[in-house]
Amino acid sequence: MGEGNLSFRRLSSIRHRKKRTAAKDEAESSLISSSPPPTPITPAAVAAKAAKKKAGGARLWMRFDRTGAMEVVECDKSTIIKRASVPPRDLRILGPVFSHSSNILAREKAIVVNLEVIKLIVTAEEVLLLDPLRPEVLPFVERLKQQFPQNTDASGNVVQSSSLLDQEAGEGLQSELPFEFQVLEIALEVVCSLLDTSVDALETEAWPVLDELTKNVSTENLEYVRSLKSNLTRLLARVQKVRDEIEHLLDDNEDMADLYLTRKWIQQNEQSEAELGETASNRLSRATSNRSSSMVTSNTKDDDVEDLEMLLEAYFMQLEGMRNRILTVREYIDDTEDYVNIQLDNQRNEMIQLQLTLTIASFAITANTLLVSLFGMNIHCPLYEMDDVFGYFLSSVTAVCVVLFMLTLGYARWKKLLGS
Repeated sequence: MGEGNLSFRRLSSIRHRKKRTAAKDEAESSLISSSPPPTPITPAAVAAKAAKKKAGGARLWMRFDRTGAMEVVECDKSTIIKRASVPPRDLRILGPVFSHSSNILAREKAIVVNLEVIKLIVTAEEVLLLDPLRPEVLPFVERLKQQFPQNTDASGNVVQSSSLLDQEAGEGLQSELPFEFQVLEIALEVVCSLLDTSVDALETEAWPVLDELTKNVSTENLEYVRSLKSNLTRLLARVQKVRDEIEHLLDDNEDMADLYLTRKWIQQNEQSEAELGETASNRLSRATSNRSSSMVTSNTKDDDVEDLEMLLEAYFMQLEGMRNRILTVREYIDDTEDYVNIQLDNQRNEMIQLQLTLTIASFAITANTLLVSLFGMNIHCPLYEMDDVFGYFLSSVTAVCVVLFMLTLGYARWKKLLGS
């Protein structure tokens, strides 16, 4: 009987659970049926979202090629990556996160330059400059226009960059630096000019403030020197970053050789033309000519590395001079601080000597006060009955105090506690 009752209870509990589950499913289905239908996704909404994302990631770029043609466009990251053939991390280097860093990176078909306010991507045919409308970047744009004026033919049409490249290839690229090196030189020139102006302003501001501090140590002058030191530290870090990047390039010939984009472009064109126009009869002669051309290319490669090394060395020495000037100002600030500290220490010592002298005088006066206090008590003394004793007593007590003061002061001088 007990087992039958237990089985009956189990069956009834299972039925109740099934009923509860069914009721719950019905409630959920009713809620789903009563909820409003989702908004349909239209092509217009998708296009609006895509345009919003694109507008959020698009930035202002200026395209400047070797013919002098220039245009300002708004491009997103994907367009720049496809056009310049650079990895996405290079665009992060040009972003605001690395705005205070200095980098000159060589890629397969481009050079990524991030020097102070100059942020650009240089290829063998054109320059892609970021934020060209900034006031700090406008001198770089003007220098590009002066260096590469717009070339036109007799009919007024713009000469294509490919014809210029062929012309340079025919001349052996010995007349002047390649396009990418000229752009790099202009960027270094503008950056060095900007830093040199900042160093001149720092020196102009530093000398009067430091000279005034040596004459008058006040809170206002100390605040000026504190702000001057902070500006000097920031400027020194900026100069040091550009200098270290150039020094890194100078220490590695392979990195400098990778910066020669024009040679790579010419070699790729020659290889493509050789592959298209090559026949079975002249393959052997083509191979021998390729060997000889590779030998010539290797020799010219060393020469071009030397040209680039001379270019970088000139700006490295200029940045080294700026760094030395900043360090000179910092040394002068340190010397001025030492001089001010010596002045303050001297004043502090004089105050201590004055305090010691006053303490000795107080000790002598205290002895006089002790005698006066003893005779001022209501105690019978024979001196009270003597006539005209007050003057003699006062003069003798004063003489004892003066002698006590002189003895104590002489002891302090003997122990060299006071100056001469």
